[in-house]
Amino acid sequence: MNRVFLLVMDSVGIGGAPDAADFGDEGADTLGHIAAACADARADEGREGPLNLPHLDALGLGAAARAATGRTPPGLGGSGGAWAAAREWSRGKDTPSGHWEIAGAPVDFDWGYFSTEPPVFPPDLIAALCARADLPGALGLAHSNGVEIIRAHGEEHLATGRPIIYTSADSVMQIAAHEKRFGLERLYRTCEIARELCDPLNIGRVIARPFLGDGATGFRRTPNRRDYASPPHRETLCDRVAASGGRVIGVGKIADIFAHRAISETRKGPDDMALFDETLAAMDNAADGDLVFANFVEFDSLYGHLRDVAGYARALEAFDARLPEAFRRLRPGDLLIITADHGNDPTWRGTDHTRERTPALFAAPGAALRAPEFCDFADIGATAAAWLGLGPSAYGRSLF
Repeated sequence: MNRVFLLVMDSVGIGGAPDAADFGDEGADTLGHIAAACADARADEGREGPLNLPHLDALGLGAAARAATGRTPPGLGGSGGAWAAAREWSRGKDTPSGHWEIAGAPVDFDWGYFSTEPPVFPPDLIAALCARADLPGALGLAHSNGVEIIRAHGEEHLATGRPIIYTSADSVMQIAAHEKRFGLERLYRTCEIARELCDPLNIGRVIARPFLGDGATGFRRTPNRRDYASPPHRETLCDRVAASGGRVIGVGKIADIFAHRAISETRKGPDDMALFDETLAAMDNAADGDLVFANFVEFDSLYGHLRDVAGYARALEAFDARLPEAFRRLRPGDLLIITADHGNDPTWRGTDHTRERTPALFAAPGAALRAPEFCDFADIGATAAAWLGLGPSAYGRSLF
């Protein structure tokens, strides 16, 4: 039997979504704008020269970007490999929608969202959360970037014990609290209660955002983030693999995204390079019929949302530099897929995700693969399912 390794570069969009204007994102192009900034030295803080992604480009990253936008990102341009520019049909541009659709479960309903005007959160929701979780109140209660709102309210949180609650353009409630002073398990329990309270509002995720530090030394988020997501609304690739007797090894936040459903094993790490180590270990351990499903979050969380172009470029180059380690672990019958779940253009206005096409890059030792120029997100999961011998998918078609 075959094995599949599905790696998601969180937020590495390539522009060109046909419906980008519907989301206010016409012209957004995560990869293209990063490459352009590197080419004209606007993103040289901590790095030098044009964007250097030889392994991703050999797989077809530049070609997929050219198909998506009609432009080749500076420093890229390879036309080899099996690649496609993937389109999302789900109604959101968030992490669950992207991952679920990649796994064959397009989101054909509208998520609930919190208000953009005060009060951002319904007062009765916050009152119920405070009562059930025994909280002295809440801070923030706004749309914000997590780093900024923790910096703004961190000292008051330490003084009062009130957690910091915020949201974004996504369907999400995020709760930040000091890992030691508030307590990690208490934060998790608070988020579990918030998950229950958010269910009637159809909120996609509640996220625990622990941090450390103080006003004098600065605050820093820790790797102990935990997502409490709604379970997928229909069967996913993960469900099909598990039902067939295969294992789904989730790396990073994959288990959280799928509400831990059909995930056989979870591997975590403090940063993307540690997650790459875990992915390599999972590749070593994977048996016939297994799916290794990995998410690399820092492109999105550390660089996209914080609009850090140079940091995003460095992260892409670090990921690319490690791909040969993954290639060496591939054996005949394996399929490696590298894709993304949405965009997060660090040159774009605001701090939110951007609606974009994403790359779908494929590699299989000894197989002569050729993909169509364009595909749907669901085609990625359908291709993985067919490769594993699971037959046709309800959504999407196999590309090979």
